Amino acid sequence: MSRNWYYRLLFSYFPIFFLTVTILIFIAFVFINDISKEETKKADRISSSYMIDTVDRTIRDIELSILETVQSQQAYKLYFNNTNLTSSDTVYAIAQNLRELSNSSSWIQSIYLYDKRNKHVLTVSGSREVEGFSDKAWIDQMGTGSIGSGWQPVREFDADSVQRTPIRVLTVNKDMPLPFGSQGTLVINIKMSSIEQSVDSMVNGQLSFLTITDRDGKVVYNAHSDQEGSIDGQELNRLALERLGWTISSGIKAGNLFGWVSVISYVWVIIAIVTVICAIVYIVYITRRNYKPIQIIMNRIESHQIRAFEHSGARTDEMKMIDGVLENLINHMMDYDKKSRENVLMQRSKLFNALLHGEHMENAAEQLKELSPLNDVHDSSRFVVVVGEINRYEKGFQERYTRGEQNTLKFALMNVLQELSRNTGVQCWTEWISVDRIAILFVFKEQNDNNLDMSGQIRVVAEECKSWVEQNLRISLSFGIGPIAQGIGTIRDSYAAAEAVMQRKLLMTGDVGQADCGETQHPLLDTYTYLQMIADFVKRFRMSSGQWREQLEEIFTAFEQNKLPDDEIRSLIQAMLQMLSREVAMMSEGLQEELSEENINRWLSAVEEAETLADVKSLLFDGLTDLFRTYVAVTETKSYKAMVNEMKNYIEEQFANPDLSLKHLSDRFQITGKHASYLFKTEFNMKFVDFVTELRMKETEQLLLNTDYSLQDIALKVGYANGITLGRVFKRVTGITPGDYRRLKREHREPEE
Repeated sequence: MSRNWYYRLLFSYFPIFFLTVTILIFIAFVFINDISKEETKKADRISSSYMIDTVDRTIRDIELSILETVQSQQAYKLYFNNTNLTSSDTVYAIAQNLRELSNSSSWIQSIYLYDKRNKHVLTVSGSREVEGFSDKAWIDQMGTGSIGSGWQPVREFDADSVQRTPIRVLTVNKDMPLPFGSQGTLVINIKMSSIEQSVDSMVNGQLSFLTITDRDGKVVYNAHSDQEGSIDGQELNRLALERLGWTISSGIKAGNLFGWVSVISYVWVIIAIVTVICAIVYIVYITRRNYKPIQIIMNRIESHQIRAFEHSGARTDEMKMIDGVLENLINHMMDYDKKSRENVLMQRSKLFNALLHGEHMENAAEQLKELSPLNDVHDSSRFVVVVGEINRYEKGFQERYTRGEQNTLKFALMNVLQELSRNTGVQCWTEWISVDRIAILFVFKEQNDNNLDMSGQIRVVAEECKSWVEQNLRISLSFGIGPIAQGIGTIRDSYAAAEAVMQRKLLMTGDVGQADCGETQHPLLDTYTYLQMIADFVKRFRMSSGQWREQLEEIFTAFEQNKLPDDEIRSLIQAMLQMLSREVAMMSEGLQEELSEENINRWLSAVEEAETLADVKSLLFDGLTDLFRTYVAVTETKSYKAMVNEMKNYIEEQFANPDLSLKHLSDRFQITGKHASYLFKTEFNMKFVDFVTELRMKETEQLLLNTDYSLQDIALKVGYANGITLGRVFKRVTGITPGDYRRLKREHREPEE
């Protein structure tokens, strides 16, 4: 067979494929470049952030160290608080300290004090008049109030030295005496040259630039004094130094490889876009050109002009082969659709479910004769519906067999039922109505015996089927037999009764149950009545009354008399266990463990696996009897009143113990902390914490009134770790602080004496 069409398609798309892949490779390099750009930006941001942190930390440390020294030195307080002329010793001590502070850091240019009252300036050289001081202009600005708080913008400072060139400094003013005095000012000047040297040491002048601007946007400093680099370069990051009000702009200088690669990146992006557009145009053109043979085939399919596939003769290319395959495929699809519409099994299954639910009953007799395997069926025929269920389907059937084995066993089960029915002379029709349930429709002829004989025959078939399947297929089955239905229209009543029997498997005697005549689905559950019975049971159990057994017996008797479905019985048992847990579990840790959620779920799992109501009752009686013994042992260990009174006396004796807590009581009285809290709340109508706090506050009032102990000593005597905690609690309880309480009480007592 020639492969001309294959090569045409291959060589049509290969050039554009090669070109597109090549462009995509270059695009990958562009993306890598973008990633490199982002990493460069990140590295620049980290470097700038480190520089900002270094400058900010250094200035902050200088400021804090100076303020701490000034705050701790008594001479500064004497200098500003002395109304008379300050002694020379004080002036000398301050000047000496200012000299030491100035020499402590190379960043400090100068430090001086300004005394507003005496119009004096105190520097490292001593005290002098403001007039003639080199920084008098700055002092005048402070006097007019034109200078705000915090660090000020860069200014020029005349150092009053031999070299008359002003020095650029950063200045901060602090009112004296600290922290908010008004008698004078402490002025700290930081050299801008030191900051500039630090910045230059952390910036690579060959590759990067860094510009510092103030709040007004004026340039404070360019790293390495490179103003052209900051103008021509590409800015990458802009960060703020809040303390000084500076904005730091950093980036890459122009002319580096970074800028060139960025330009190349945009060029390749444009080339990639143009290439993709060209590829789309080329593909559309080639596709339209090569689509013509396929279009011819589609036209033939749409017009149904199908001819027989010719087996003889060589094929020139693939398209003729496709033409023949399409013709065969269309023929097969038409045959399949025709057979699907005539599928008897599907229609039979739909008819079976319609009969069970009483739906679409028009011409049911004719449909039964046409589709069902039953013979001689008419409107007056008598029917019986039996519902079978695989016991423990998930654990005993699905886990044991594979999907294929399950289907095989279900098919075998249907055949067994039909064969056993045929042996008794009864016709039957079987269909699976769910994954674990099968429905069997039995039909009897008019000449059959009475209804009792018919029901007996059905029960025999069910018993034999159950026995044979258990012996040969190792599958456990249960059957619910509905009453005899007179006529096709009453089949649904028999099915509903059989379903009701299967919902009450716990009440069945054996695995085959038979519904009474007229039995249907169970009415709605009278929840309140059963919950009231359960509440009475829990109450008797909690009161340690042996009558709980009689009450539980009455509950199960009601289950049996009212024929409750299995799901409702299990739900009520679950509610009973949960209610019992809420009422009893708090008595001790042992009861909490026995009535934990895990153990309750274990009980419910056992109830789920029980096959009869008697098994469920036996299971509950055994478990509750053991639980009752534990409960009685807990309640008899120590009486309720005696335990509460002993706890109260113990708390009144030990309230000053800082370790007194619910956990402490739990260990002391061998009960859970939750139960201890519950008993305390029930007996005294107040929380344990409030009771202890009340005792401690009464003792605190007595100690405040009758002793001179400090608040810390009183706190230790009443059970608190420190006086701060005691003061906070005392004020919350009494509304005033301990000190005010002591003063007020003693003031009222003195006049009386």
